[in-house]
Amino acid sequence: MRGRLLLVLLGLSLAALAGFAGPLLHSTSAERTQRFALSRTADLDRFAELASVGGDRLVAEVRAHVELYGDAVVVIDARRTPVLETGMRADEPAVRAALDAALRNQPAAAAPAVLPWSSGAVLFARPIGSGTRVTGAVALRSTVDQAAADVGTRWAIALTGVVSAALAFVALALLLARWVLRPVAELERGVRAVGGGSPGAHVSPVLGPPELRGLAESFNRMSDAVADSAHRQRALVADTSHQLRNPLAALRLRMDSLAGRVSSAAEPAYASMVAELDRLESLLDSMLLLASADTAATELAVGSDARCDAGVVVRERVDAWASAADRAGVAVVEDIAAVAVGCSESDLAQVVDVLLDNAIKYAPGGTVRVSVRDPGVVAVTDDGPGVAAEDLPKLTDRFWRAPGSAPGSGLGLAIADRLVTAYGGEMRIAVAEPHGLAVTVSLPGGA
Repeated sequence: MRGRLLLVLLGLSLAALAGFAGPLLHSTSAERTQRFALSRTADLDRFAELASVGGDRLVAEVRAHVELYGDAVVVIDARRTPVLETGMRADEPAVRAALDAALRNQPAAAAPAVLPWSSGAVLFARPIGSGTRVTGAVALRSTVDQAAADVGTRWAIALTGVVSAALAFVALALLLARWVLRPVAELERGVRAVGGGSPGAHVSPVLGPPELRGLAESFNRMSDAVADSAHRQRALVADTSHQLRNPLAALRLRMDSLAGRVSSAAEPAYASMVAELDRLESLLDSMLLLASADTAATELAVGSDARCDAGVVVRERVDAWASAADRAGVAVVEDIAAVAVGCSESDLAQVVDVLLDNAIKYAPGGTVRVSVRDPGVVAVTDDGPGVAAEDLPKLTDRFWRAPGSAPGSGLGLAIADRLVTAYGGEMRIAVAEPHGLAVTVSLPGGA
């Protein structure tokens, strides 16, 4: 946008300067050409008047003129006999043609326009005598070098002014573009900050034209509203989860107290209620984790300098899940290198726990491969049944669970994805070959 605005402003400025400079240069050349022609025509008139009177005064004035201007002069009588030849001869073809036209009293052609690069000489001629009785003719050949030099000087002055004006227009266009576009750039940064989860991102409401200042104020109000809404939403989830813990704990105590006391006919219903209670407790724990992940992601959007060794963290979590893997008959294959990443140990451990929990849960009796490699890539692959390719994008949706999947809240991968993206990373889920699921987490490097 900046380039297009500058192009329009500079194009209009240069067009205006060209429209001004063209006529100015033309009028300068025309004025100097006219002055040159009038000066030499006046000299011709003077010589013709002296020739019609006769005497030695003509010769004296022609010689003075030749010495002053370096011109050439020829005077002939009515029989085309040379009366005076200075600097050129009457029998030269161009001179003879001009003198013959003057003797026939033909109007002289206009002098050509004098330009800075003009050179050579211009030939002027006029008859001697009145319009009814021509007694001779006089011709004058004068160089245009001095007139061309004068035009060149004036053009140089004019073009210098035009260039100076063009530079001023460029500076003005840059200032104008900056004045108009700076608040637009601020708004873009603000939008990106809000999109990245930065709470209450603001832009300056005093930059640019009034329309953009009003837009900046509206954006700030919107940003505050979005931040307040997100805060209230997270607080609602956290508060609801905490408030439900007490009645759930009381319900757990009552359910545990009933263990062994229900009739055999009620045992299936009792077992189902215990399973649902376990599921509800797991769901509440996951909701608390999700609220915590959202809060952490919002704080990380402002900036974080957390660093850790991904190899050390992943190896510790693999050891922690070893007993669960043994119970499920899962073989864990490690390929772990020491790699520094821009992520805290606790958040990376939480992400790896989610990935290992899913892999072990959905690949009983199979193999889970865990790798850490440069640049900041953590991958967990299982050979379980996997999911359909069209369902892969849904795996990070909150509360979504694939048909026939193991019990769970449907929040694990959503929490992991939220934490990874908060650090500027990316989590990719793909179908493993020949079957299973491959989850790859890419984190920024930790310098």
